[in-house]
Amino acid sequence: MALKDYIYSKPTIVTGRLIIRPLIASDVEALREWMPDKSIYEFWGKGPGKSEKNPELLFEKQAKPTKSFHLGIAEKTADKVIGDIWIYLIEQDRMAKTAVRLSKTVHGRGYGTESLSAMTRFCFEHTELKRLWTEVDVRNTASCRMLEKCGYKREGLIRQGRMVNTWCDYYIYGILDSDSEGKD
Repeated sequence: MALKDYIYSKPTIVTGRLIIRPLIASDVEALREWMPDKSIYEFWGKGPGKSEKNPELLFEKQAKPTKSFHLGIAEKTADKVIGDIWIYLIEQDRMAKTAVRLSKTVHGRGYGTESLSAMTRFCFEHTELKRLWTEVDVRNTASCRMLEKCGYKREGLIRQGRMVNTWCDYYIYGILDSDSEGKD
């Protein structure tokens, strides 16, 4: 399959403890519990926006067809959305940026690592993407550890660069599909 095969129909990925799936209108109550929490945006580069403060806005407009993914991360036991994950800024179907955001109530449980590992594997096995990358505020040591556990390599440091709407020092992390060859 290829990215074009997911323009209208996004995947559902099941892991040991999680379901990574498209967000649906019935997720609004769960999203409302954590999305507006300013503390989870400390290293995000911006605070909660209008749709984070009012998650029902995510479902007011019909989604536009896109190769990008914005999926919910739900605990398998209750199918309750506790975070979300993106694959976006896709360049020539070869490289894309990734991001993970989780409710503060589930930090430290390994859900970020589990979801990012699964999404990375999905991208390399089911699309033509060859590289995934992200930016991380240098003070966000938990995210750095998560990325490294998932096989992402620290590729550089941007000093006093602009990350979304914040000027800070941040790392660039990346992973190539060939980095995971021969593992398992």
